[in-house]
Amino acid sequence: MFVEAEKNPALLQVFINTVLGETWALRGDAPEWQRLYDRREDYGIGTVPDGGFFLTAGIDIQKDRIEVEFVAWGRGKESWSIDYQVLDGETAEASVWRKLTTLIETRYPTELGAALPIVKFAIDSGYATPQVYAWAREFGGERAIVIKGDSRGAAPVNQPSPVDVGPQGTQMRWGVKIWPVNGSMIKEELYRWLGLARPTEESGSPHPPGYCHFPKYGEEYFKQLTAEQLVTRVVKGYRRGEWQKTRDRNEALDCRVYARAAAAVHGIDLATGMDWDRLCVQLEDLARQAKEPNRILFPPLAPRPRVVPSPYLNSDTSDWFNR
Repeated sequence: MFVEAEKNPALLQVFINTVLGETWALRGDAPEWQRLYDRREDYGIGTVPDGGFFLTAGIDIQKDRIEVEFVAWGRGKESWSIDYQVLDGETAEASVWRKLTTLIETRYPTELGAALPIVKFAIDSGYATPQVYAWAREFGGERAIVIKGDSRGAAPVNQPSPVDVGPQGTQMRWGVKIWPVNGSMIKEELYRWLGLARPTEESGSPHPPGYCHFPKYGEEYFKQLTAEQLVTRVVKGYRRGEWQKTRDRNEALDCRVYARAAAAVHGIDLATGMDWDRLCVQLEDLARQAKEPNRILFPPLAPRPRVVPSPYLNSDTSDWFNR
């Protein structure tokens, strides 16, 4: 029966469903890691190329390390991977978290000479949850986005909910909040972006919206970035998409998903051309200030109450870099 069914996908589906009693799965497409590796670019790791206006980070927690990717974002959600760091150390201990705090405060130079901070960073709470919450409380502010996977969301990132409970059993307004992230939606978007073709030099065309740039990373990064595929499973006659790993290591993919979630919270999905124009002016101004001797580019901010970061842009985006 299998030999006969193997010749016809429709018959094979019936065989899998009825004879074996298993669910039917259609293998999905995933980007080829070597194609992405071959189109790496010459910009320096740790430098923001022209076109990147603000930075976010995605943080993945493992038992014996923390992995972080820093991503620059530009018009049309064009992105540049700026740096990828692996912090070795048991996440049950405090030392690796101190390393993370220091790393997150890094400012990355632009090609114009400015230095950009990380405006938002998303950290996954699926592993070492108590340590993640404790670090987020200690770090404070609006930049730390504690996330949890939730494929039911209607958007890449949905409204947060507080998890800290006060002495009276009520949820604390200024405690840690969990942002539900639809990782499946972000992965589908990312894989479409990774499939975009680079324009030829002769065409003179700009890169298409969503195009992803990468520096000279090693092969392992690209293998991890493409380590999952969307498989269509037929269960009781209904098709259902399911992401499955094709190899054990996929931390680079997770970090990129989290960095994209941080950009969504920062407001990239609703940014207009006028918003990007303002950021361009800001960046040029920061570059001019950097050339002035003894100029403090980023003075300490006055303490302020913790507020829930809005997933929408304010009408006045002049403070994007410091929000």
